[in-house]
Amino acid sequence: MPHFTIEYSANLDGLVDMGATVELVRKAAVETGIFPLGGIRVRAVRCEHYAIADGRKAYGFLDMVLRLGEGRDLATRKKAGEHIFKALSAHLDPIFANSKFALSFDMQINDKETSWKRNNIHDALKVETVNG
Repeated sequence: MPHFTIEYSANLDGLVDMGATVELVRKAAVETGIFPLGGIRVRAVRCEHYAIADGRKAYGFLDMVLRLGEGRDLATRKKAGEHIFKALSAHLDPIFANSKFALSFDMQINDKETSWKRNNIHDALKVETVNG
């Protein structure tokens, strides 16, 4: 953890570089200093089928959910969330300027009792740091 999932309306294709967007979110997450580097995941899922407001096809959306493990206090989570949202929002300013668009970001905490993980990336990063 943390795992970011971005869902976005298909009509953003050609307007938003999703590769650049996921990289921007990854970098912003690293900048917060509160997440283990080896746990960060950012993925984008294109939504072909969607309906927004009164059904106009020109409306677009990007919804991001962050799932993270327990252990960080509210103030720390809020500060990190605000940093990430500010970076993402600024990245998407051109979309707001030229179309009708909805951006949302929600942070969810996973219960460690019902969250299973297996990850050897942490160890690989430690080795690279030592040998680097």
